Amino acid sequence: MGDHAAKARLFDALSEVAKALANGRRAELIDVLAQGERPVEELAAEIGQTVANTSHHLQRLLRSGLVRTRRSGTHIYYAPASPAVVALWVSLRAAAEEHVAGLDQLTRDYLGDRTALRTMTRDELTTRLRVGDVVVLDVRPAPEFAAGHLPGAVSLPIDQLRERLGEVRAGNDVVAYCRGPYCVYADEAVRMLSTAGRVAYRLEDGFPEWSLAGLPVERRP
Repeated sequence: MGDHAAKARLFDALSEVAKALANGRRAELIDVLAQGERPVEELAAEIGQTVANTSHHLQRLLRSGLVRTRRSGTHIYYAPASPAVVALWVSLRAAAEEHVAGLDQLTRDYLGDRTALRTMTRDELTTRLRVGDVVVLDVRPAPEFAAGHLPGAVSLPIDQLRERLGEVRAGNDVVAYCRGPYCVYADEAVRMLSTAGRVAYRLEDGFPEWSLAGLPVERRP
């Protein structure tokens, strides 16, 4: 028979990962970091927290082994420790979608009514990319596009889209994507493009899911 105390210590150690993610801001940080490494100042702006508070959450994630760091000059960059961390976040999110009561209403409260938005699956987009009859817009912030993006995607951050609509190649359908299924940027882009008379789709999820599926990814040199 195994040592019960040793078993308890093992499961306590495993639970540290769950404890590290048992905070909404830390989960949000993993969601942002799934797009690519970022310095603490940018992360604080993304999640609407002070630099001090964001640093505190990042240190908790670092102690649990979920993130790693890299120093460049005066900046410290944070990133997921491995693809397994991103996969864990995607799986946790999927379990919540399946079992957490009221999540649909919370999603509607945040993202609004999505029923009128066209959606394209990863498989459908892969086919359209082979045919070459679609324009793919990455509407995430520019640093995330530089860290990794879909093949042939055009970087057009959502806060620039309205002024730069004329740059979107005419004559083709448009697919917009961002960070994942709870990212509002792609929804806003599809609504904006549709109002402008374009046939526009939202990718069903986002860049992390595309990458985890083993689909091609490009990075800015």
